[in-house]
Amino acid sequence: MLHTAARRSLLALLLLLVCAPLIAGAQSYNSTNYSVLEAVMIPGGYSTSSSFGLQSIIGGVAAMATSSSSSTFGNNPGFLHYPYVTTPAVSATSGDTQVALSWTSASAGVGWTVGSYSVGQSTTSGGPYSFSNVGNVLSSTRTGLTNGTAYYFVIRVNDALGNTIATSTQVSGTPASSGGGGGGGGGGGDTDEGEDEDEDGGATVILSGRAYPGSTITVLKDAQIAVTTVAGPDAKFTVSLTNLSGGQYTFSVYGTDKNANRSAPFSFPTYVTPDTTTTIGGIFLSPTISIDKSEVKRGDTLVIFGQSAANASVTIVVNSENEIFASALSDAQGVYLYNLDTSPLEYGGHKTKSKGAVAGEISPFGQQVGFIVGTKNVLIPVLSTRCPTRGDVNGDCKVNLIDFSIVAYWYKRTLTGTFIDIEKTMLNADGKVDLVDFSIMAYYWTG
Repeated sequence: MLHTAARRSLLALLLLLVCAPLIAGAQSYNSTNYSVLEAVMIPGGYSTSSSFGLQSIIGGVAAMATSSSSSTFGNNPGFLHYPYVTTPAVSATSGDTQVALSWTSASAGVGWTVGSYSVGQSTTSGGPYSFSNVGNVLSSTRTGLTNGTAYYFVIRVNDALGNTIATSTQVSGTPASSGGGGGGGGGGGDTDEGEDEDEDGGATVILSGRAYPGSTITVLKDAQIAVTTVAGPDAKFTVSLTNLSGGQYTFSVYGTDKNANRSAPFSFPTYVTPDTTTTIGGIFLSPTISIDKSEVKRGDTLVIFGQSAANASVTIVVNSENEIFASALSDAQGVYLYNLDTSPLEYGGHKTKSKGAVAGEISPFGQQVGFIVGTKNVLIPVLSTRCPTRGDVNGDCKVNLIDFSIVAYWYKRTLTGTFIDIEKTMLNADGKVDLVDFSIMAYYWTG
């Protein structure tokens, strides 16, 4: 027989377990030197059976990474700034009674892994959608559709237990019989006037997504600049390439912010079919990032800044011995700034990067920039706004590997389209690309 006190303790424990789904509590941990204030714990519930349930919680200590600091100690949470999953970009190409879908791989981290994807389908924009799990693949062709009817699709990202952890933006497609000109949703933007194929049977590709308010959006087709446009005040953009011949293409998109800093490129390989429209939606360009010092005296402030979507939540990561997560909010112009206290950082080299989140969408991490924690401050000089007069074939006021890759594509090839004029003004104007052009680029190289 259990002692009366033991029975009471056991009963209290059972009541706690039974009532756990209804509990939202808060806890303080105190010592003579510091206190940890636990935020309200949110009940979860991943695992159940016919005879028991496993109730989980998400609390401030487990989930937050930006609230605890001290000159003498640190609090290292279990999940830094919550687990995250990037939202996939999705393409839709219409065919006869079908729409072929493909999407980019979702990147998951800090406690989450991608287990599978589900396709949501509806004939009403915005749903409701009927979902089917297609496994851990990056494409699916939806068949048995009605020609002439618009269909709307989203992609759900699932974890290993089948729970939804991210959802793409919507794309659409309208099936049509061969030669019927079926297309997808989207529209607007500029066109690729440099293409010289016959207009009959030409394919159209529409790209849309988020960048930075008023930023310049550049689209490359197989490493050649195809078209540029400008994002709206809400950071959204839509751009079209028309009159394309059928075949495999790699489309790349990057944004240039107000300080002439360029985002990491987004690339999407896809096959286009003549007389069809392919939509690539849900592109979310990573934030740009800059710092004010190449070397910072330990204990001083390093300013980290850049541009993302308007009113976005920007997560900044500093790769150190203990990885540091910080957050900042961008303003209506998409500009964000964070003052990093370098006291906790060890001496030596470090790197920082950022990602943006807005309206349920999460961008991938952008490019990393490096800095040194040392014994002095070395400011990064403000770059001249004067652009190189030669070699800058993509018009971003820099001569670097992007320009090199574009020019390399045309090496010993017949020049066509807009690149004929680019070669005349930015290279040696002899109507071809050879070693002389690469020598010009090397002279004006900015990196």
